[in-house]
Amino acid sequence: MQFHEVRFPASLSFGSLGGPERRTEVVTLANGFEERNTPWAHSRRRYDAGVGLRSLEDVELMIAFFEARQGQLYGFRWKDWSDYRSCKASADVTFEDQVVGTGDGVSRSVQLIKTYASGPHRYERPLSKLVAGTVKLGFDGLQVFEGVDWDVNLDTGVVTFEHALDEGVEITAGYEFDVPVRFATDAIQTSVASFQAGEVPSVPVVEVRL
Repeated sequence: MQFHEVRFPASLSFGSLGGPERRTEVVTLANGFEERNTPWAHSRRRYDAGVGLRSLEDVELMIAFFEARQGQLYGFRWKDWSDYRSCKASADVTFEDQVVGTGDGVSRSVQLIKTYASGPHRYERPLSKLVAGTVKLGFDGLQVFEGVDWDVNLDTGVVTFEHALDEGVEITAGYEFDVPVRFATDAIQTSVASFQAGEVPSVPVVEVRL
């Protein structure tokens, strides 16, 4: 995977349009009933980076970033301002935000996830691009510390423990994370005249699988 570990300027992604999409295959039967299936286990996010541009300096910054990524060739990190933390929007990140696993006496690693719940239904989203300095971890309600009890790979979202945890130990975590994306186009069209008139270029961005 061709990926640059650099974040799209957060000041430009602020205010952008976008969010998760799913792929559902719907077949309508002869009796009018439907069969619905999906080939995707996880959603995929799309954004429009052009909406966040507010000045000609922003356009310059975006073009420089686009050229450095060589269009669609290299992926990069994206801050989704509507969903970038393990906690609620009004709260601060704590080590108790998400239950990410349970000790089994053997495993020494766990994948960080974010759980989306509605009623009895849940979706667990694996996270692969954690933000440095934001990851916190707890075992059975007690905070444990990086470099002493565990280490994290910020590129994959995998936490490795110093020792295998006893069976039944609840593992909780809190963190900020980015979305791995790439530009969804190899061409960006800009015009000073149209931008000054309030028209911003379309700069599509799409999540990539890692």
